[in-house]
Amino acid sequence: MEKVKQKIIDYRMFWRWHFYAGLVCIPFIIILSITGPIYLFKPQIEAAIDAKYDHLAFAGAPQSAEAMVKAAVTAVPGSRFKAIEVRPDTHDAARVTVLKGDEKIHLYIHPQNLKILKQVPEDARFMEVIKNIHGELFAGRFGQVIVELAACWAIVMILTGLYLWWPRDIKSTAGLLYPRLKMGKRIFWRDIHAVTGIYISALALFLLLTGLPWTYVWGNAFKSARELASPAPASQGWSQGRADEKKALKAEGTAPIDLSQLDALLDTAHALDLPAPVTLSAPAKGASLWKLASDTGNRPQRVTLMIDPMMLEVISREDFHNKKPLDQAVGYGIAAHEGQLFGWFNQALGVVTALGLMTLCVSAVVMWWQRRPADKLGAPQILPDERLAPGLALIIIVLGIFLPVLGISLIVIGLTEWLILRRIPRVRDWLGLQP
Repeated sequence: MEKVKQKIIDYRMFWRWHFYAGLVCIPFIIILSITGPIYLFKPQIEAAIDAKYDHLAFAGAPQSAEAMVKAAVTAVPGSRFKAIEVRPDTHDAARVTVLKGDEKIHLYIHPQNLKILKQVPEDARFMEVIKNIHGELFAGRFGQVIVELAACWAIVMILTGLYLWWPRDIKSTAGLLYPRLKMGKRIFWRDIHAVTGIYISALALFLLLTGLPWTYVWGNAFKSARELASPAPASQGWSQGRADEKKALKAEGTAPIDLSQLDALLDTAHALDLPAPVTLSAPAKGASLWKLASDTGNRPQRVTLMIDPMMLEVISREDFHNKKPLDQAVGYGIAAHEGQLFGWFNQALGVVTALGLMTLCVSAVVMWWQRRPADKLGAPQILPDERLAPGLALIIIVLGIFLPVLGISLIVIGLTEWLILRRIPRVRDWLGLQP
C-alpha cells in the first residue's frame, strides 16, 4: 500500500514539475520554434536575398580586387579591410567586409564601375536578426540567460512528459502511439499532446542539448573545461554570443595591409576549390599570412588555410579531422542543429521538430484552458505527507549540476516558495501549494 501511495505521489510531483516547466518555457519555445526553422534555411535565404548582385551584366573586364577593396574602405570612413568573399563568377558583385570599431560592415561592390550596390552592418542582416532573436531575444547577455533558462526548463518538460506518458498498463496503443479522434475534445487534445511528444522528444532533446555550447553560463563553463582538458586547445569554432564576437573584433587592432597580391591570392583560392562560402581574410595584427577559410554550414567539411602572399603557398592547413574529438563532437552537433549536416533531410527534421514543439505548446494551453478551475492556476495539488522520493531527488541534483542555470532557478524558486508564497494564503491556494 505504501509503495502504491508513493507512486501516486511521484506521478503527481512529475506532473507538477511538467506543469511549471511548461509555464516557464512555453512562450520562449514558441519564439525558438519560429526563428529556428528560418535559420535552418540560411544558405537558401541569403542566396535569394543576394541574387540580384550576382551575374551582373557589363562589357569588358572587371577591376582589380585591390581597387574594389579600396572602394569599400573609402565608402566607410574610419574603417579597415577585414575580408573578401571568394566568388565563383567574376561578374558577381564583390562582397567585402570592413571593420569600424567592433562592427562588421558588408559592402557589395560593382566589379567594373566600383559603385557601392549595397552596404549593411552585420547586425542588420536578415539572418543575423533571426539569429539574435533566437539566441538573445534582442536583449544581450540578459536575453542569452533567459533563452538558456527556457532551454533548461524545456529539457525538464520533455523528461517529465516522457515519465507521464510512459505506459504502465498497456491495453491499447490508442492514446500512446496515435491519437483518439472521436472521444471528445479533452481526449483529443490530451492525445495530440502526448503522441506528438513521444515522436519528437528525442529530436527536441537533441536540439536543446546541441544548443548549449552557444549559451552564456553553460557555454562558458564548457569553454573553461575544454581549456583545462588540453594544454593548448585549438581556437573554438563557436562563440558565446555577439558580445564575445565584438570583443574579439575590437581586440584585433589595426595594421597596414598590402593589397598588391590580393588578385593573385584570390586566383590561388579559386584553384583550391574549397566548399563555399569561402572568405579570404587579411593578416592579423603583427602577422603576414592571409587566412583562407571555408565557412560552409556543414562543419565537418570546413577547411582553414594560412597562405604566404608573396610565395602564394599554403603554409598550414587545418581540416575538421585535425580537431580534437570533443571539438569534432560539438561541430557535428552544431551542424545538425543548424540543419546543414546531411542536406535537405536535416532541414526537414528541424522543421518537423519545431512544428512538433509548437503543437505541444498549443495543445498544453488548450488542455489547461479546458480544465482550469475558476479560482486557481490549475497546477496539480500537493498531497498530504508528500515527500520527495530518493530517485527523484537524485535526478534533480544531477540536472541542477549539469544545467547550472536550472539549478540556480530551482534554489530561487524553492526559497521564494518557502519564504514568501506559502505564507500568503491566497497566493498559496491559487498556486496549489496547500495540501
